[in-house]
Amino acid sequence: MSEPEPRTGPEASGRPPGSFRLGTIAGIEVRITSSWFLVAALIAFVMAPRVDEVQPDLGAWKYLVGFTFAVVLYLAVLLHEASHALMARRYGFQVEAITLHFLGGMTAIKGETRTPRQEFWIAVVGPLTSIAVGAAALGLWFVTPDGLLRMAVEGLAGANLLIGALNLVPGLPLDGGRVLKAAVWGATGRAHTGTLAAGWGGRVVAVLALSWPLWQERLLDTPPEVLDFILAFVIAAFLWSGASSAMTSARVRRKLPALVARNLARRTLAVPGDLPLAEAVRRAQEAEAGGIVTVTTAGSPVGVVNEEALRATPVDRRPWVPVSTVARTLDKGLQLPVDITGEELVRAINAHPAAEYLLVDGNGSIYGVLATADVDRAFREA
Repeated sequence: MSEPEPRTGPEASGRPPGSFRLGTIAGIEVRITSSWFLVAALIAFVMAPRVDEVQPDLGAWKYLVGFTFAVVLYLAVLLHEASHALMARRYGFQVEAITLHFLGGMTAIKGETRTPRQEFWIAVVGPLTSIAVGAAALGLWFVTPDGLLRMAVEGLAGANLLIGALNLVPGLPLDGGRVLKAAVWGATGRAHTGTLAAGWGGRVVAVLALSWPLWQERLLDTPPEVLDFILAFVIAAFLWSGASSAMTSARVRRKLPALVARNLARRTLAVPGDLPLAEAVRRAQEAEAGGIVTVTTAGSPVGVVNEEALRATPVDRRPWVPVSTVARTLDKGLQLPVDITGEELVRAINAHPAAEYLLVDGNGSIYGVLATADVDRAFREA
């Protein structure tokens, strides 16, 4: 199962805990999680009886054959994910990594698609690649002699055709969910509406996956085993979690257009850093300013007064301390363009957390102060 979406990793190395670097494809790091070894062992165990049928004299080596098949199968999954990555690059997105895990793989793409067309092609190319690999393997089956090789080609064909078909099921976090999102987005003009529709599709698919063992015997004449119920639960939980996460994200993104820095800017007073704090507060109250910025003698901003630090300074001390003592130096990230909005504004705040930011216009002159508290309030009220 594939998820061509951005993902994050908290480790200093940039990789999530429990993942290992395998190498690179076209400069994109390829990782594998420790959970992959569980599924590889499971595949080796499941394949062992079939290997025994084809080559009965292998003994314990049959498990190595099964493990080898798991490696080959995941190479096909890697090709599926690489197609997502290369299509995303074609549209100008940065691809952070490809990760192979218990349920398949995911491609970490930085940024969000800007058009339904981008969403569609980045999503659909993965299943199409799997179907193409499956079809090629199916063609090879007819010319491959009997034995282990033919068994591997047969399994590769079936697995890739199944992966391609299942990933086209219209529900997030599957690729088909993103295809559905693109269709609804194109029809309505609203990306979040497409995500919500595809998210509900994913939840429906999760319920169907959970109930699959109950239908298995009726449809396939094969009674379900304990492993079938476990796999159904794991897959359903994965689908439900991915769909719900996408829906939550869509609801958040729907509010982002309401965050416009220019509209949230507080009127600002510029004062020299050595001015007594009491006098700076008096001038700000007189000017009805909601923010104070310290400037050099040439008028260049050097700091923005922290409201909490100001309130923590006793009134009787304010005449004797300079305003610079409660001002935060304007380090990188604390100066934002006044026209910044929405998701870009949120990313800037998350990259350099602070209580206040200085907003400047196109020529670098002071426009106002942006308080994080005002951004939070605007988001809640949106």
